Amino acid sequence: MLPLQEAMLYQLGWTTLPGLRGLSVSDFRAEPAENPDTERGVAAEFADDAACRAFLKAAGAEFSARRFSNAADAFDTVKAYVLQQASREI
Repeated sequence: MLPLQEAMLYQLGWTTLPGLRGLSVSDFRAEPAENPDTERGVAAEFADDAACRAFLKAAGAEFSARRFSNAADAFDTVKAYVLQQASREI
């Protein structure tokens, strides 16, 4: 019997850029993290690197056309998206 694989914890990041129609978020990325900064950042658990890559691709697609009026709104919206998606994985 194979041992159960533990989920890996990642610190998530993205780029926020100004545009003519508001701020956009793109270039989602993740770094393995033992102690993520959840006060100023977003962390999520994934079963493996493949699951993490799939999530980053889905996040990029979700936010590709969305625009935000300010950085706080962008951050809060992405954070809510991450938490919502993570709860679906449980």
